[in-house]
Amino acid sequence: MQIQKGAKKIDFAVGGQAVIEGVMMRSPNSIVIAVRKPNKEIVISEKFYRTLTQRFKIMNIPIFRGIINLFEMMVVGMKAINFSADQSLDDEKGSFEKQKTKISYKILNVVMFTLSMVFAIGITILLFKFLPLQISTILEKKVQFIKDNYIVFNLIDGIIKITFFVLYIYILSLIPSFRRIFEYHGAEHKSIFTYEKGLPLTVENAKKQTRFHPRCGTSFILIVLLISIAVYTFVPRQEEFYKNLVLRLALLPVIAGISYEYLKISARFADRAFAQIFIAPGLWLQRITTKDPDDSQLEIALTSLKKALEKEETYSKK
Repeated sequence: MQIQKGAKKIDFAVGGQAVIEGVMMRSPNSIVIAVRKPNKEIVISEKFYRTLTQRFKIMNIPIFRGIINLFEMMVVGMKAINFSADQSLDDEKGSFEKQKTKISYKILNVVMFTLSMVFAIGITILLFKFLPLQISTILEKKVQFIKDNYIVFNLIDGIIKITFFVLYIYILSLIPSFRRIFEYHGAEHKSIFTYEKGLPLTVENAKKQTRFHPRCGTSFILIVLLISIAVYTFVPRQEEFYKNLVLRLALLPVIAGISYEYLKISARFADRAFAQIFIAPGLWLQRITTKDPDDSQLEIALTSLKKALEKEETYSKK
């Protein structure tokens, strides 16, 4: 994608992720995280970073590259969240008790982060794989029409998954701490739109932008759920429930790879009228996963973005 920025053309896209009281920005060759600490100081983590598909062209194969990028960005995202969590206590020197509390917090944070990841994976499998498939299987045994029509079975399974996902996200949006992250998510999108329109990267310009972006990662999850309905229709039905479950879990990386290609294509043609119908579901979901940010949150997102652009310019001069 080629973007006009002032009088200079930029031929790369920038993506991002909301973290705890901050925003991570990802340019083609760098990762920058800007976080506001409790004492209002902005702390920045920055580094050059090239993905596996950038370093090894043999990995840049359609669908396969989506699988690699998915897992790689999951690791990058988790590290970014961990960094932001570490900044959630002010590091100014204080009393012995304050330092002791900080150390205890960091130890607890590592333990809780590990447990939360295990818990999150377990909840994901339970809510979006096990329960929908179990409910669909029960309905299949009770309704002959569903048993005779595998497409209907997969459609019901998919509708249940999407319903659970939307309800799950909506419930999270009601929790104040998660709502803050959703506000930073909105700030990330508004900042990127400001950049893509070639406007000066100011809070005033960012405030005018929409918070709904077609390349959003949340849209990617919804796309995965939708595409899984079609993919599972072509997978032979397994008589035993757990064989069916294991097979569907095994196919998740392939579905993620297909979804990645779909998202890239839809983003490329986002301005075309025919593409709007394919982008719409993800944009609808962003009404929940993004909230309007305040000026201080936009400042954080813009700080991260500016630093990422600086890193990219430095990289280009190497």
